[in-house]
Amino acid sequence: MVKTVHIGCGAGFMGDRFDASLPILADMATRDGPKYLMFEVLAERTLAVAHNLMRDNPAAGYSPYLDHYIRPCLAQAKAGGVTIVSNLGAANPVGGAHRVLEIARDLDLSGLSVAVVLGDDLTCSIPKDEIAALPTMEGIGLDGRPILAANAYLGARPVAEAIATGADVVLVGRTTDSALALGPLIHEFGWAQDDLDDLAQGTVAGHLLECGGQVTGCYFADPGFKHVPGLSRAGFPIAECHADGSFTITKPANTGGLVDRRTVTEQLLYEMHDPAAYLVPDVTLDCTAITLTESGPDRVEVTGARGHAPPETLKATISVDGGWLGEAFMTYSGPNALARTDLAGEIIRDRLTQLGTNEPVRIETLGTGVTHDGGHTAKRASRRLPTDGEYTLRAATQSIDKAAAQRIADEVMMLYCSGPAGGGGFRASVTPQIHTASVLIPRDRIESQVRIEVFQ
Repeated sequence: MVKTVHIGCGAGFMGDRFDASLPILADMATRDGPKYLMFEVLAERTLAVAHNLMRDNPAAGYSPYLDHYIRPCLAQAKAGGVTIVSNLGAANPVGGAHRVLEIARDLDLSGLSVAVVLGDDLTCSIPKDEIAALPTMEGIGLDGRPILAANAYLGARPVAEAIATGADVVLVGRTTDSALALGPLIHEFGWAQDDLDDLAQGTVAGHLLECGGQVTGCYFADPGFKHVPGLSRAGFPIAECHADGSFTITKPANTGGLVDRRTVTEQLLYEMHDPAAYLVPDVTLDCTAITLTESGPDRVEVTGARGHAPPETLKATISVDGGWLGEAFMTYSGPNALARTDLAGEIIRDRLTQLGTNEPVRIETLGTGVTHDGGHTAKRASRRLPTDGEYTLRAATQSIDKAAAQRIADEVMMLYCSGPAGGGGFRASVTPQIHTASVLIPRDRIESQVRIEVFQ
């Protein structure tokens, strides 16, 4: 009998639908073969935020959404023999493992074990001054600012090794998103480092799964152009994978959403800098000969990926203190609302000039196309916009000085009684910012630090 590995994705970002995994698990209960459920919730800045949380509380640092995803599905996954693989570990996979075990005890689940992958945190193995001296390949320069986090993108082999421990849950920190699916495939099919085409196909499977509902129509829908049924109950994706690397993308039965060549094509090209040379730690992926075949309703078979030798370096993301973002809104509605909103913006500009503010400030009228024209009032002068209606003033600044960021929020609030008529719906925030830069590090500096730990 041909072995099929089933991998579902229950989240594509931190804050994605908390219940999306449940239809996947119900569907998997009808399937034979190894089964995995991945949650991909980690972005560069969310990882840096997790490091800040751990700095304030050493027991924290795993994803603050861990409970939201793990608690609803843990008992069902355990009963169905479904292994959970996720980057919910964030900055503190060990802390995340302890939290999963606490949830298991709350649910009276005995014998559950959690494996963690460690080694992506460069600050544990490389001095910060050495990290700061690395040339950046994209993003901002480090400019001597304090390093909040420095994490390398690990590949899929440590994930496979963690699965081999027999753990029910595998938590990682920073890996490539696709490693959450490629790791199970390496474990199940025994793909070697030189099985490059198979590794390429497994990477594509992970890339298509990693954003959750994007491949099942959620980010594809565009009313009047691209119809997707039942988006409020959209099923998240499942990949049915085979030893020759081929796989089919589908979704749970009796769910909304859509899987066809178009949805798969859009997700395939998502965040792909070079389809002929997509770099991940395990392989250099060439997507240019991929074939997508609709093999049935909501079923697309994927074949034809080619693999070449992996890069000699691994990418790492360095996060530094980005200061503060001050942002405030005031809404004007009714007759002559556009003119009153523009006048409010002029008042804010004049006030900040009088106060001697040197920070760059962006002031815009939402609802007038500012997203497309960069917020420049002059560029919309030739447009015919209704003067009546509802418009919102937005004012924002970014500063290393928190007080300067707070000042713009205060000035917009003062428009309540010191601005044009009819202002309301004020809201404001002053939030810490994180800037990131990408660097390349020789892989032997990182891979020698990777280790697996198991908790029960």
